[in-house]
Amino acid sequence: MITDEAKVALTQLLEDRVRFDAPMSRHTSLRIGGVADAIASPASPLEVEALLRACRRFGLSHTVLGNGFNTLVLDGGIEGVVILTNKLRLLEERPNSSLRAQAGVSHASLMRLCGDKGLAGLEFGAGIPGTVGGWVAMNAGIGVREAKDVVLGVEVVSPTGRKRSHLGRDALHFSYRSLRGLAPGSVIVSTLFAVELSEPSAVKEEVKRMLDKRAGTQPLDVPSCGSVFKNPSGDYAGRLIEEAGLKGTSHGGAQISPVHANFIANTGGATASDVLALIAEAQRIVKQQSGIRLQPEVRILGREAA
Repeated sequence: MITDEAKVALTQLLEDRVRFDAPMSRHTSLRIGGVADAIASPASPLEVEALLRACRRFGLSHTVLGNGFNTLVLDGGIEGVVILTNKLRLLEERPNSSLRAQAGVSHASLMRLCGDKGLAGLEFGAGIPGTVGGWVAMNAGIGVREAKDVVLGVEVVSPTGRKRSHLGRDALHFSYRSLRGLAPGSVIVSTLFAVELSEPSAVKEEVKRMLDKRAGTQPLDVPSCGSVFKNPSGDYAGRLIEEAGLKGTSHGGAQISPVHANFIANTGGATASDVLALIAEAQRIVKQQSGIRLQPEVRILGREAA
């Protein structure tokens, strides 16, 4: 519960960029999620700092979210303040073969700049949905290349909003689909990427190849959260789920995609409970048939419905 005093302070800080008792379904790629106590959209690192200080002052928990991909918000919503970073959109070429992107820069914007300027090295991210902040926080990538391979450093605001730091890659601890080494509640506000000069036509051609590949193998025409499970060592979650005969299985408005079995789609009116039921079913059957316990890649946030 957010007090009236806290609501006044947050509104003075962000004006119409803070909303109270707001549905999270509008801010997740699955179009699922209960009501958040507050959703705030700071537009600069300074506003991020001020917002975190306000959360601390009023004893409010905070949750950081980009465009809501790779995320399942439970039907009971989220307590405290959801901080959306998608208005942090500064994107600039830097000296010494580097590129700086704030957390809210979309991969589409990143790819456009790289194509126009002939900056190579980030093409593997073409078609990975969401924003730079989420991409780095989950070490997004494909089999042969991940964010960790191109990140030179990040700019981070501390959980209390009292400090902004620049951390080099040596201070970051990436692993499969995760980034460790940051204090819980920290907010990544920008990232410095390594790039190489190339021909614009070559970069654009590789981006198109990656986009075409994704379009042919993933359900891009329905709401989903992206890959639901991490790939187990030496295998693929989608293959295991398909082999278990679960491709196309539905529960309520949620369905294990008939296009790619490691995607769960919202076919209309799905709830978080529907998605959780399919996650549990896939884990149960795959474990039963292969002995492998699938681990969720999707981030599950919030509280169960009353």
